[in-house]
Amino acid sequence: MTGSAADGLAAVEAEIVRACREARRERSSVTLIAVSKTFEAEAIRRVLDAGQRVFGENRVQEAKAKWPELVAAYPKTELHLIGPLQSNKAKEAAALFDAIHSVDRDSLCEALGKVLPASGRSIELFVQINTGEESQKAGVAPQDADAFIAACRDRWGLTIAGLMCIPPVDEAPAPHFALCAKIAKRNGLSKLSMGMSADFATAIQFGATHVRVGSAIFGHR
Repeated sequence: MTGSAADGLAAVEAEIVRACREARRERSSVTLIAVSKTFEAEAIRRVLDAGQRVFGENRVQEAKAKWPELVAAYPKTELHLIGPLQSNKAKEAAALFDAIHSVDRDSLCEALGKVLPASGRSIELFVQINTGEESQKAGVAPQDADAFIAACRDRWGLTIAGLMCIPPVDEAPAPHFALCAKIAKRNGLSKLSMGMSADFATAIQFGATHVRVGSAIFGHR
């Protein structure tokens, strides 16, 4: 880690407050997800000790190896899966995570439709939108989003809380955030998982309710 995790967290918090003020939003309308993927428990504990309670991980197996003990020590912690989820890991994910941000295909919806009712847990689901239609990136194409969201609800019986997007790295993020927000609005979805370390302030301007920030808190991996 470079610098102090507490200092990084404080700086991110100050930037969220500033962005919310400029957007005329309440600070409470934005949830900060500290992205702890690839970091060991010791580094995560520093951020927990600084007061952060919502974290994001990319892989089920990595999270399973380090988070049960941390959650036991810090009981009010929330864990969000922000990376791709294999259908055969749906049951494990339902037992571990409080939110899944990467719902993006029928096979995963089918798996979640089976395991979520049996889990006895209330898990927030976000549909991932591939706003840049990048072939190497997961997510539903914008033109297919309405039909997919309807299928999640009507075919698979899933309650969708919101949408998630990751803009292309070589493009301005604002149009992608605007597109994601537009799709969410017309589908009656109130939550938007948008923005990372480099662009979360912009995402807040476009209505992000969840921002996923890693390196600005933990330092570079």
